[in-house]
This record gives sequence, structure tokens and C-alpha cells, in this order.
Amino acid sequence: MRYIGFMKNIQPIKRLSLREEVYVHLKNAILSLELKPEERLHDKDLAEKFGISRTPVREALKRLEDEGLIEAMPGSSTRVAPLKVEEANQAFTVVAALHALAARLAVPLLRENDIKELKIQNQRLKSSMVEKNIIAAIEADEGFHLVFLTVAGNQELLKALERSTSKIRRLEMAQFGSLKGINSVLQHEQIIQACIDKDSEKAAFLTEKNWLSLGELLIQQ
Repeated sequence: MRYIGFMKNIQPIKRLSLREEVYVHLKNAILSLELKPEERLHDKDLAEKFGISRTPVREALKRLEDEGLIEAMPGSSTRVAPLKVEEANQAFTVVAALHALAARLAVPLLRENDIKELKIQNQRLKSSMVEKNIIAAIEADEGFHLVFLTVAGNQELLKALERSTSKIRRLEMAQFGSLKGINSVLQHEQIIQACIDKDSEKAAFLTEKNWLSLGELLIQQ
């Protein structure tokens, strides 16, 4: 009986459902190009690889289809959606505007540690590009902009970004390493200075410009 007080404080342990786990694995594989555009997917084969029944696999595939990352094919198979340049072009416009909003909301709230993190992530981006480490460069770029998203603390903004970002991530993975004349590091430095100056409008403008210029370069490839 002496343990009753302790037991009252126990909370259910959160664990991803099978459907969620399959969804996360497949989405990461698609965005990283481990699963290539137009590659066929069979729910039976996937279920066997995951060691589970077909139901959670089908549910995960349906969710990915709703997000535009896979396409249903005649019969029982689906395929990874092909890269669609025009769709990515439109997504970049949305992503740029949303990240600009995040910067506008975040700049007045940024602290010294946040500025330091922006500089760290930009240095990581610079080093990764010199080393031609595509994944590390993309992660550093994400880390830079994540500072604004985190400080802004707007969950609806995050939700709105999730779908559009998925549409451009594969294009980044496919083309980022071949970009010529990309100047994201310099643009980030200008954004950081605007943050130091507490100029939220300038930071928002530069952030939107940063995303749009990246989009233009990727699509030109």
C-alpha cells in the first residue's frame, strides 16, 4: 500500500502505433531518395519486410498518398510519386512565405543563445557545402530556419509547412549537390544581422528571398 501515491503519478507510456512507425520509415525513405521516384511499392512486400500485417502498411500508404508522396496504381501496387518540377515550384512559394512569417514572429523574441545557434548552423552549412556533404548541408539549413520556427512557437505554422516542405525535400536531395552559385551562407549572414538589429521586417524579407532563390536554382537544374 505504501506505493499507492507513486502509482497515482504513473502516466501511460506513449508509443508510436505500427501505422505511425511504418509511415515515418517510408516517408523518411522517400524524402531521402532511398525509395526513388516512380519506384513501385507493394503492401505485401512491405508488410513482410516490416514483419507486420498489411493493414498498418496500407494505412501508412494511404496517408502518404494524401500527402502526394506516393501514387495509387492500377491493381494492388502503388509507386513513389515522380518529381514534379511545377509542383515543387509552387511549394517553394508557399514555404518561402511561411518561413518569412516565422522570422517576423520570432525576431522580437530572439535571445542571445538563439543568435548563437543561427551562427552555428550557418557555419555547419558552410563547412558541409565545402565538403560536398549534401545531407549535412540540408540538415544545417533546416537547423538554421528551425530556430525561427521554434521561437515563434506557432503550431499551425508548423502544420502548414509540413506538407509543402515534403514536396521540395526530394528535389533538394536530388539537386543540392550540383548547385552552382548558391549563396545561402551569405544570405543567412544578412538574416542574422537583421535579427541582431531586431529588424523583423527585413529578416522576413531576406528569409523569403533566401527560400525563393534556392527554389529557382533547384528548378533550373
